[in-house]
Amino acid sequence: MFNDKNWDKPAFAVVQLDPKLKKATQATFVGRSGNIKFSWLVVMACIAVLFVVFSLYHRFALPHPASDVANKTEGKSVMGEFFETFAAFFRKKEIVSIMLFLLLYRLAESQLVKMASPFLLDAREAGGLGLTTGDLGLVYGTAGMIALTVGGILGGIVASRKGLKDWLWWMALAINLPNLCYLLLSLFNPTSLWWISAAVVIEQFGYGFGFTAYMLFSIYVSEGKHKTAHYAITTGFMALGMMIPGMLSGWLQEIIGYQSFFVWVMICTIPIFLVLPFVKVDSKFGIKEKK
Repeated sequence: MFNDKNWDKPAFAVVQLDPKLKKATQATFVGRSGNIKFSWLVVMACIAVLFVVFSLYHRFALPHPASDVANKTEGKSVMGEFFETFAAFFRKKEIVSIMLFLLLYRLAESQLVKMASPFLLDAREAGGLGLTTGDLGLVYGTAGMIALTVGGILGGIVASRKGLKDWLWWMALAINLPNLCYLLLSLFNPTSLWWISAAVVIEQFGYGFGFTAYMLFSIYVSEGKHKTAHYAITTGFMALGMMIPGMLSGWLQEIIGYQSFFVWVMICTIPIFLVLPFVKVDSKFGIKEKK
């Protein structure tokens, strides 16, 4: 690292070629200026302040339904109530299909999302696209986030008109098929930021649109006496469905490479479509009531 004391001193770098190379290759060396540590500090501080502002806004803006009151239970201990609530969730009808849906709906996405940024940042010699941190912030953090938000809003609008049941299959397709964009990026290795951005935007839009079905289904299966606690359980299984496949994704990618990894991601989209025929949803659920 260069600073004000050594900026004019000679510096040396050793480059060692991999003996397994069998074709012509190239490497790029980039020199960056500025206080990198301080820049990360500023970024994290801005994010922290932003979330504090969001939390204060939500404190006053979120609605307070009349049904949102404490559950008064007499004669039961906290642990007794906990186990009863937990057991009640697993006594639901169609619990097998419910659990399979919660765990498999994002099976492919849970692995893709962990390796998307490393793939975009990794050098082209390693199979990545070689973007800079700034490029990643623009493509994934800005354009991708806008597409994700638009997809989520649009998903909520269409679901409110015809209900979750009518859109369940379409949303499952939307969250899974756009993963093909990353496979195409790994195959063609485009250098144009426009092509890369287009692929990320399509994938993130599909993710936002398709995730609407997951949230609505979680609300649907949580209806009943313990709906708040049961919704918390569904979000727990959502996290579990993301954590276990995600923790293996990096190890798998190192073994088989990016192209084969994205092929595997597409294979992982199949299980949820085998589960969907067994998922039961009320045809009226999700439709906005006309006043």
